[in-house]
Amino acid sequence: MSQPSTALLIDFGSTYTKLRALDLDAAKVIGSGQGPSTIATDITEGLHAALADLETQIGALPEFQFRLASSSAAGGLRMVAVGLVRELTVEAARRAALGAGAKLIGAFAYQLTAADVAEITALNPDILLLAGGTDGGNDQVIRANAAALAAAGLSCPMIIAGNRVAADEVSATFAAAGLNVVVTENVMPEFNSLNIEPARAAIRQEFIDRIVHAKGIDKARGMLDQVLMPTPAAVLEGARLLADGTADTQGLGPLVVIDVGGATTDVHSIADGAPTGGGVVEHGLPEPHAKRTVEGDLGMRHGLAGIIDAVGAEGLAQSAGLERSLFDDVVSAIASDLERLPATEEEQAVDGAIARAAVSLAMTRHAGSTHVVQTVTGPSVIQEGKDLGTVATIIGTGGVFAHGDNSARILGAALADPGEPESLRPAAATLMLDADYLLYAVGLLAEVAPEAALRLGRDNLKTLDAKEARHGFGSAA
Repeated sequence: MSQPSTALLIDFGSTYTKLRALDLDAAKVIGSGQGPSTIATDITEGLHAALADLETQIGALPEFQFRLASSSAAGGLRMVAVGLVRELTVEAARRAALGAGAKLIGAFAYQLTAADVAEITALNPDILLLAGGTDGGNDQVIRANAAALAAAGLSCPMIIAGNRVAADEVSATFAAAGLNVVVTENVMPEFNSLNIEPARAAIRQEFIDRIVHAKGIDKARGMLDQVLMPTPAAVLEGARLLADGTADTQGLGPLVVIDVGGATTDVHSIADGAPTGGGVVEHGLPEPHAKRTVEGDLGMRHGLAGIIDAVGAEGLAQSAGLERSLFDDVVSAIASDLERLPATEEEQAVDGAIARAAVSLAMTRHAGSTHVVQTVTGPSVIQEGKDLGTVATIIGTGGVFAHGDNSARILGAALADPGEPESLRPAAATLMLDADYLLYAVGLLAEVAPEAALRLGRDNLKTLDAKEARHGFGSAA
């Protein structure tokens, strides 16, 4: 009898290295393993521990057909974007960075000042994306910014994705300063026209070529086939495959994935986002079909203060069903121990309220909105961002969903709130759970075994009871 086709998918996280062993023929998980992410010493130590953990579950490890990895270790891929106009080329560069799985730590517009350059240097990014000017448009600002950055003493790779007329000179400026340079297509070749996929690809390739070495992950190369991409990019690719399907198999259609973490809440949408209402006029840059946003102030632990600031302690206490004094005591305990997991009913209630608020706020920021403007011909409805009102599937992923007992209530906070009709959030969607944390694995497999990856992703989604969910962020669970 022939041996089943198997794959080992690895996620080098900031805290843990997580493994999933898969039977590709049956499209099922045959085992999971976990070990510490020993980035500070030798990353292979944590990988060996995770493999040993996996072996205790499934016995002797098979000869894996694929051994693929993603990484968000050591804070992920830290990127700074520089462009010309904040609402145009800077925004285009920002979208390219987020879509590639990077963590955007700074965005700068117009000609850089000495203070801007000093701030960029202090940020110490892993990669800098330099954009600016449409092809045939302004080429002076990108030249000046390149000269200022080349003299700043930075050591990170530079990706040039701006006015093509200036690209050769800008590349030479960086090369003369001893910097690694990649030139790719302009993220905005024409006014209001986005071209972010080439920049996304360049960012991911830099991750593979250089950042993997900088994070020490190349020490494990002998145990892997390759490290493909940052983990958030793998999740986005997994979401894209689930939504769009393959040439032979239909996908789920437009969907949203929400990943609530300790430091951030990420939202991924796979949808065109075009207006669904009659007479609505789109405004602003075109939205990408596959879009990722990262809310750095909305996290279960490190982003707790941001959630409290946005919602208010009184509202969160009410949502948790607790007296304010008890709520404050639980929050203080969490703040003093960021690794703390909820152990009491009160702590679970507070965690649920925090998670619902994070989901509601992040979804509101990710989705588009409408507003009425007065024109010479009368009032018009303007849409900015994506209309996700008809999206039929919302998927939750991350520890708060996998380990909590009120996932439907938490994920239901992503649905449209009747009290906020201007927000274009999903109106009535099926809520599903990535209970085994497989979306990153689906994304890693999407290119090498798309049919197996799609089946694996679909078969391992758990449908939540819609009766347990309520629209928007609100009352106690």
